[in-house]
Formats: sequence, structure tokens, C-alpha cells
Amino acid sequence: MSTIPQEKVLDNSIRLLLEGFPFIQNRVERFKSNIFKTRIMFQNVICMHGEEATKIFYDPDKFMRWQAIPNRIQRTLMGKDAIQTMDGEGHRHRKAMFMSLMTPDKLYKLNHLLTEQWNAYIKKWEQMEEVVLFEESQDLLCRVACAWTGVPLKEKEVRLRAQDFAAMVDAFGAVGPRHWRGRKARKRAEKWIGKIIRKIRKGKLQVQENSPAHVIAFHRDVEGELLDVHMAAVELINLLRPIVAIAWYITFGAVALHEHPVARQKIAEGEEGYVELFVQEVRRYYPFGPFLGNRVKNDFHWGGHHFKKGTLVFLDMYGTLHDPQIWEHPNEFYPYRFRNWDGSPYNFIPQGGGDHFTGHRCAGEWVTIEAMKVSMVFLSRYMEYEVPPQDLGFSLVRMPTYPRSKFIMRNVRGTGQPVEADVHALSKCPFHQGAASAPRA
Repeated sequence: MSTIPQEKVLDNSIRLLLEGFPFIQNRVERFKSNIFKTRIMFQNVICMHGEEATKIFYDPDKFMRWQAIPNRIQRTLMGKDAIQTMDGEGHRHRKAMFMSLMTPDKLYKLNHLLTEQWNAYIKKWEQMEEVVLFEESQDLLCRVACAWTGVPLKEKEVRLRAQDFAAMVDAFGAVGPRHWRGRKARKRAEKWIGKIIRKIRKGKLQVQENSPAHVIAFHRDVEGELLDVHMAAVELINLLRPIVAIAWYITFGAVALHEHPVARQKIAEGEEGYVELFVQEVRRYYPFGPFLGNRVKNDFHWGGHHFKKGTLVFLDMYGTLHDPQIWEHPNEFYPYRFRNWDGSPYNFIPQGGGDHFTGHRCAGEWVTIEAMKVSMVFLSRYMEYEVPPQDLGFSLVRMPTYPRSKFIMRNVRGTGQPVEADVHALSKCPFHQGAASAPRA
């Protein structure tokens, strides 16, 4: 017999849309319980919160991704039947392919491309009366993503492709027009990338043999068969789209630099290790994903409840990142908290939890950290700008959310300082220890 709280409702989907990111956290606080039952999308759902819940949630003997991610999210954000939906040996095999792309050499290349583009964009912005960072950084990151993966990108297509990748991200928590824009954007992107996959396989497009585009184009599944063209396109987009999505974090990072000038000064002056602490706090403090979904793989008991096979379970990402039992003063922005962070893959989950290599933690997390690090250094040390009066607040109901003004800058100018070599280098902070041991492609 279950002893956990249960909401007596026919369906809570509307409340989820109205409450947004804090939906699970609100009930955790109300029920004084890290686990409760409710109904979402007219089905029974168990909601879990906290570090211990995350450990259970990422146990492959207890949970699976099969049928856990709604079709509407697959058809916009990640693609139908992509790696995020896989389980077992098939998932481990494909995840190994993605992780083979996250080596120090490839992250060095990414940082070099980021540095080139930030230098170029500063010169561009110097000629502009007003810069909307959220939109401009999408274009910048789209150029980097395509150059890093080996995908050719025409100059006249930069804004279209960046907008499409951003639309896929913007659609994951949406209904109505935002959702349909995301679906149309995905169709365009899959058609475009599908053509590139075919050209690579036929030898009509020459790309470096160890480039991400080449690796995915010729990846073979556990049966030894090439992925079909559509699936290869989906998985290549699963490298391109997340890099463009870093624009959300960059924009929030710019807000944090503006609202915490001492932090900006520390980065500008090169305080050892501080930029990494700052980036991690941006990823913890500002909202991106509200929760994650799994289904129960095998019956088990935990937390006073019997988990029945096939039950949908949500893990509270936002609430866990703002849990006072884990983070002291969680609603304060304080980068130094990560000096004493225990490194647990189960309490710091902005891009999922568990192990990068064997589980469903985001393969591109190191890419996000590196791109954020380079971007924060440029925003602090290598450029100056004015921040006019604007609305830098953000909604906790809109999913995903971003500053309402999208961060407007004026009078942008480069500082003229030579870019130091450390901007190109993979961080030596503990967050990247796994990258050093990653297999080289």
C-alpha cells in the first residue's frame, strides 16, 4: 500500500502550464514529501525530487526511456526515436559514438572556433547601434556548430538555420504557434541535413574523417547496419541544435555579469578557476528544463511506494537545483558555492544526472561548459558595452524561458587586448575530469 501523497484531481496538465518550472517543487513543499502522485496528460504520474530520487531515476534496472518522452517533444526538440528515447545496449552503443566526439582535441577545436567567431562578432557589433545578444549569439553559435561538425553553411542561410534550431528548443514546453513553428523548423532542418548525409556517403561532400558529420554519417548500429539517412540526420541535428541552445545560457550569463559586477571583474582579471565556478552557477541558478521523464522498467519499492512497471515518472530538475537541503541559500547567485560542491552527478542536474558515458546525462555538457566559459571571458575581458534600461526579468511559467528583453547592448567595442591562450584551452577544473579520459575518436 502506497503511503505517499496523492492529488485528487482528474488532470493537472493545465496547472502545470500555469505554474511552470516550480510545479513539482510547489507540491514537494506543500506535501512535505519528495515523492507524490498526480495526473498529467490524463495518466497517473509519480513526481520525484532531490538527490536520492535522482539516483533511483537513473538506475537502468528500474527505469527506461521507452514511451517516456511525448511525441510532441520528439517532433520538435530532439527528433523521433533519437538517442534520448533509447535504452539498453542500443543506447549504450550510440552514446559511445556521441561521447567519442567529446575528447580534449575536439573541445580545443570548438574553443578555437568560438574565439574566432567572438572576435568577428565584436567587430560586427561595433558597427551596430543596438545588439540583441540572445539572437546574435544564436547566429554565432550556429556558425560554430556547423564548422565544428563539418556541416557546410552558406552565409545567406545563417539566420534561417539558427532560427530553426532555436525554434526547436523554444517549442519543447509550448502549445499552439510556438509548437508548430518548432515542427516546421525540424522538418526543414532534417531535409537539409539529410541531403548532407547523402552527399557525405556518396563522396560528393568531403569532410574530415574524424569530424562529427563523418562519424555520424558512417555510424553503424548494434547490428552493424548504417543508420538510415533520416536517423543519421536526426542525430547530427542533436549536435547542432544543442550548441545553438547555449544562447539561452549565454544570455542569462550576460544578465548575471550585469547584475553582479564584482563577478565580471573577477573574470576580467582572470581570477584562477573563477569563470568555471561562475558558469556552473549560471547553469544552476537560471531555469532551462523543468523536469525529466522516465517509465518504470520493473516493479520495485522506494520511498514508501510501489512503482508499477510502465508508470510514468517525472524527476524535478528545477526544484533539485534550488533545494535548500542541497544548496545553501539556493535563491542567491553565488558562484563560490561550487568550490565546496561534492561533485555528485545526482544533485547538480542542469543537463540530466548520472554518468555521461553509460547513462542519459547529456553528452554535450562539456561543450556547454566550454562555450559558456569562452563567452563569459569575452563578455568580461575582451569587450565593453552599455546596458540600457530594459526588462531583464524572466517568467517561470514560460518553458523554456529567457530574459524578456533578450539582453540589449549598445556602444559595443573591443578592448583591444590580445586574446590569451587560456581562452582556447580546455578548462582544468574538476568538471572536466571525465573529458580527459574520454576515448579519442
